[in-house]
Amino acid sequence: MKLNPLLRIQNFDQKIWLDFIRRGMLTSDELRRWIEDEGLSGVTSNPAIFDKAITGSHDYESDIETLVSKGKTPREIYEALTIEDVQRAADILRSGYDKSDGRDGFVSLEVSPHLAHDSDHTIAAARRLWEKVQRPNLLIKVPATREGLPAITRLIAEGINVNVTLLFGLPRYREVAEAYIAGLETRLRERKPLGTVASVASFFLSCIDTLVDSRLDKITKEGGPQAETARTLVGKIAIASAKMADHICKELFDGERFQKLAEHGAFPQRLLWASTSTKNPAYSDVKYVEPLIGSETINTLPLETLEAFRDHGRASLSLEENFWEYSTGLERLPEVGIKLDEVTQQLEDEGVRKFIEPYDHLMSVLEEKCTAVVGIS
Repeated sequence: MKLNPLLRIQNFDQKIWLDFIRRGMLTSDELRRWIEDEGLSGVTSNPAIFDKAITGSHDYESDIETLVSKGKTPREIYEALTIEDVQRAADILRSGYDKSDGRDGFVSLEVSPHLAHDSDHTIAAARRLWEKVQRPNLLIKVPATREGLPAITRLIAEGINVNVTLLFGLPRYREVAEAYIAGLETRLRERKPLGTVASVASFFLSCIDTLVDSRLDKITKEGGPQAETARTLVGKIAIASAKMADHICKELFDGERFQKLAEHGAFPQRLLWASTSTKNPAYSDVKYVEPLIGSETINTLPLETLEAFRDHGRASLSLEENFWEYSTGLERLPEVGIKLDEVTQQLEDEGVRKFIEPYDHLMSVLEEKCTAVVGIS
């Protein structure tokens, strides 16, 4: 009998998290079944996921009506609904968190995307959410913007778990990892425990290929001396970036600076592969899963990608395979006139906007419901 690939992947010390949350899966046994039968060990969320869950189902109607009748604002309603979902998920995942000594079994909740370029308000919002949720297996999502870096350091220093989101570029990834280490160093100076705080760095993948491929395809169609080089790079840059990020991760967390922290119980910040649904129908639907299986990493999958990998995915230790071939691909991008740092900055800017839009959409829907209830009363 063929072993479920989702279970086999655990043999290589990679964890699978679900990039989706909805009230119905929490009040039924759906999430618990994924955990028990498929080896799922974490849940991530974002404003787009909550917008889809809340506006696309009837799971929240009665709670929304109750909150509106109590005079709550749209933002207060949003926080109440999302916090309850996250608390429920955290409780379902708690046994995995306890069994792993605080290394797994997490659920993520994001600060408002409107705060992506505001360090102080990001810190304040993260503190408030951490205090309200009151679960040790919560990760507060903080964007990997320039302004997010000091927030990461401050929150880690205060013992608040952080999921660094909207991470696209390798130089920024290095800064994110160093911000985490700096937060731990502050805790050590303040004689606070290091083994009680956790962090993951969510490196977004498919959107890198979507943007870079469009530029490579244009160069290929135009012909000329760069065309053949561009053709060979199509569909490879996201995976190459992930493999290079893993290389940087090992360099930093195997290094002397972090080892001093590890001696006091600190855990490395793990890489988490995000944006793993395949956008190009010409590519495999498990393109961002199979080549990135490696120890001490996490892959967070939307439902359709998770089901695809369970059905026909192949699980093998693959993250370090062909590293130099892929790194050469990154080095050749400038030959065709593409600067990866500019691409990833564009993706960061677009990513912030893409989270603001569903957040604002949900706020407008909740505002309409508030207005309707007031009109009836």
